[in-house]
Amino acid sequence: MDRNIVHIDLDTFFVSCERLLNSELNGKPVLVGGTSGRGVVAACSYEARQYGVHSAMPMQMARRLCPEAIVVKGNSSVYSKFSESITDIIKEESPLYEKSSIDEFYIDVSGMDKFYGSYLWAQELRKRIIRETGLPISFGLSTNKTVSKVATGEIKPNNHLKIESGQEKNFLAPLLVKKIPMVGDQTYKMLLSMGVRYVKTIQEMPIELMDKVMGKNGIALWKKAQGIDNSLVEPYHERKSISSSLTFEKDTIDVQALKKLLLAMAEKLAFYLRNGNKLTSCVTVTIRYSDFDTRTRQKRIPYTSLDHTLIATTMELFDQLYNRRVLVRLVGVRFSHLVGGSYQMRLFEDNANLIKLYQQMDKMRNRFGQNAVRRASTLGTRGIGQMSNPFNGQPPVIPAHRRM
Repeated sequence: MDRNIVHIDLDTFFVSCERLLNSELNGKPVLVGGTSGRGVVAACSYEARQYGVHSAMPMQMARRLCPEAIVVKGNSSVYSKFSESITDIIKEESPLYEKSSIDEFYIDVSGMDKFYGSYLWAQELRKRIIRETGLPISFGLSTNKTVSKVATGEIKPNNHLKIESGQEKNFLAPLLVKKIPMVGDQTYKMLLSMGVRYVKTIQEMPIELMDKVMGKNGIALWKKAQGIDNSLVEPYHERKSISSSLTFEKDTIDVQALKKLLLAMAEKLAFYLRNGNKLTSCVTVTIRYSDFDTRTRQKRIPYTSLDHTLIATTMELFDQLYNRRVLVRLVGVRFSHLVGGSYQMRLFEDNANLIKLYQQMDKMRNRFGQNAVRRASTLGTRGIGQMSNPFNGQPPVIPAHRRM
C-alpha cells in the first residue's frame, strides 16, 4: 500500500501573524527580524522577495534592496501562540503528525483513501485552519516526506498540490537541485561546479558516482532525487541538547560583562533542565571574535542540573577559551548529552538544604516568571530569551534574531 504524506507549511508565517495584528501591513513589503545594525531577516513577505530579499539576509542589506519595506521586530511569544492554535487543530484532526518546525508539519494519512480520500481530507483541514486562524497555508501530498515538501514549495503561496504515486521522479526531474531539502548553499555550489544544475542530472547519474563524490550524503541525495524517501512521520523528538547564544550589537572586550552574560545563560539553561527533569554531562562554551574566528571548548562532567556546578564549568571553559584579548562578537553556552533524571547530589559537595533551595527557587520562577529569582551578578543582563518547555517534544521556536 502506498503511503500518503501531507506536508503543511504556513506561508511567510511571521509576516502573516503580524498582518493579522496590523492590517495596515497587508499588501506591503514587510521584513520581520532584528532591527539593530546587525539584525537579520527572520521572515519577509512575498512583496519584499520581489526585490531579492530573503530570510537570513542581514537587515541592512535587505533595507537597501527594498527601501520601502516596513521592518517589524519579531515577537516569538506571539508566533508561538498562533503555532499552538494550529497544532491543536492538527492534533484533533490527524491520525499521526510531526511538527518539524514552528510553521511546518507532516501528517501521515496512509490508508485514508479507502474511507474518505487523503487529498480531500487535507483540503478540508486546510480550510479549517484558514477559517479559524486567518493564516494562509499551503500543502503538498505525495507518497513521502521529501516529495511532499518540495511540492509545497512549488505551489506556494496559499495553495495545494498532489503528486500521484509513480510520478514522483517526473515531478522532481525539471527542478533545480537546490529544491531538494538537504541541498544547502555550499552543496548547491559544489553540484554546480560538477555541472549538476537540475534534479534530472542526478537521476541519470550512477549511485556509485554520488557515493564517490559525496559519500553517504551523495547516496541520500541520489535517493531523494529519484523520489525515494522511507523516513517516517515521527510524532515526538527527544531533545539532545539545549543552548543559548547572543551576538552583540557592538563587539566588546569587557571580560566582566562577558562572564556575567555567560553566567546568566548557564543559570537559565540549568533551570530549563530541572523543569524538564533532564541532566547534562557535557558543557560547551563558544566565543566568536570580531574577525569571525570562532573557538569552542567542551568538558564532560558528572550528570547534573545544578546551577553552581554548571556555572563553575562554564566559567572554567571561558577562561580557557578567551586568550586572544581581542573584541568579541558572540558568546554561547550549550548543555548536551542529556538524559532523563532529577537532582543528582554529589556525596561530598552537595547537601539536602542546597537541593531544597533549588526546589524553592524553581517553584517561585514557575509561579512568578523565570526572572523572579536571579543571582545578583546576573542583574542587568538582557537578550537571554525565554522558553516555555524545551523538552515537550516540539521543535524550538525560531525567534527573531536577538542583538544586544
